[in-house]
Amino acid sequence: MPSITAEKAQQVLSRSECIYDDATVQSALDGMADKLRVLLESSNPIVMCLMTGGLIATSELMLRLEFPLELDYIHATRYGNQTAGNELEWKTSPHKEIKGREILIIDDILDEGYTLKEIIQYCRAEGAKKVYTAVLVEKEHDRRAEGIEADVVGLKVPDRYVFGYGMDYKGFLRNVAGIHAAHKDDE
Repeated sequence: MPSITAEKAQQVLSRSECIYDDATVQSALDGMADKLRVLLESSNPIVMCLMTGGLIATSELMLRLEFPLELDYIHATRYGNQTAGNELEWKTSPHKEIKGREILIIDDILDEGYTLKEIIQYCRAEGAKKVYTAVLVEKEHDRRAEGIEADVVGLKVPDRYVFGYGMDYKGFLRNVAGIHAAHKDDE
């Protein structure tokens, strides 16, 4: 059950600031795909979508990666429908055998990085040959988990609550084109 109503979500959207419009996000996705091609085009990687936020970025990037790859997903969350993280909750592990394979984990945002860090550790413990990460946006602040950085980043965002392009606001607004920052009263 959502923690807010659809009407409240619409109010949040109407009061938000568009940080990056759709054209800018599409250009960033093109740049990400170029970098990923160089890293992975000869390795037959498993592209692992980090659900649910990574769904849109993964689908957009998949259309740009014109080389053999396999698709899988993992679902682990610290947020649920909240705006602050808690303990990591594992919902679905990968379905494909990752031992000896190159893995690309795609997510919507690198904020503090605790979820991504645990998933990278999981893939390494399962015997992945190499683990790469790609995030559509990276939040600029100094609260990042030690040792965590994305290999490929599309855009940088200020330390505000952002949504759109897969990132949600309390379970809503993932489908908003462009990247928006919530008004300070809605954070």
